[in-house]
Amino acid sequence: MTGGASGDASVQHVVSRDMPVPLHEQVAALLRARIASKDLTGRVPSIVTLAQTYEVSVKTAEHALHTLRDEGLIVVVKGRGYFIAP
Repeated sequence: MTGGASGDASVQHVVSRDMPVPLHEQVAALLRARIASKDLTGRVPSIVTLAQTYEVSVKTAEHALHTLRDEGLIVVVKGRGYFIAP
């Protein structure tokens, strides 16, 4: 699968509110794993789509993307969205 947040059942889409790890870090870790496995390529799903997929707030999804941006894994193209870094 390339791009998008939908996928097969083997892809982990669950964050746990019972874990001591902040939700934005859990979402970032899930996305990081999808990027590393090449399950996610090209354009990253929108903040709203990520929030719905992982059942977190828009602010949490945005924080996760900012974390990945700060790590250099994704880039922001103003007016177009987030993309996997070359």
